[in-house]
Amino acid sequence: MSTLATLIRRVDGVVAGGVAAVASFALAIAVASSFWQVLGRFVFQSPATWSEALTRLALVWMVLLGISVALRKGALVAIDLARDATIGGLRRSIEATTLISCLILFATLFWFGIATAQRVRMQEMAGIEISMAWGYAAIPIGAFFAALGAMVHFLESGKETTQ
Repeated sequence: MSTLATLIRRVDGVVAGGVAAVASFALAIAVASSFWQVLGRFVFQSPATWSEALTRLALVWMVLLGISVALRKGALVAIDLARDATIGGLRRSIEATTLISCLILFATLFWFGIATAQRVRMQEMAGIEISMAWGYAAIPIGAFFAALGAMVHFLESGKETTQ
C-alpha cells in the first residue's frame, strides 16, 4: 500500500498544479467572455453570438476541474462533525466510507460522461461551432481528476492520524 500511496502522491503532485491552472484559466475565459457579452449587448448594441456559449463551456470546465482542487483540500465533502467527534479507527472508517462513496460517484460520472460525449460528438454548439463533445468531455476528465484528488486527500489524512 505504501508504494501505491507514493505513486498516487507523485502523480498528483505533477498534475495538481496544472489542473488548478487550467481551472483558473477557464474562470478567466468565462469572466472575459461574459464581460464582452455585456459590453456587446448593452454598450455597443451588437451582441456576440459566441460569448454566451463560450462562457457556459468555460464555467463547466472550471467547475469540473475545480472539484479536484476542493477535494485535495478536503473542502468539498464536509463530514467534519462526525470526523472531529471521533478518533482512531472509527475516524478512519468514516473517511474510508466517504472516499468509497466519492469514488463510486466519480466512476459513474466518468462512465456516463464518456458515453454522453461520444453520443453528441456530431452535434455543434451554437455560436462557437465546435463539437458538443468538448463540453461533455469535462465530465469524465473532471471525474478522473476529482477521484485522484479524493484519494490523495484520504492518503494525506491517513498520515495525520498516524502521527
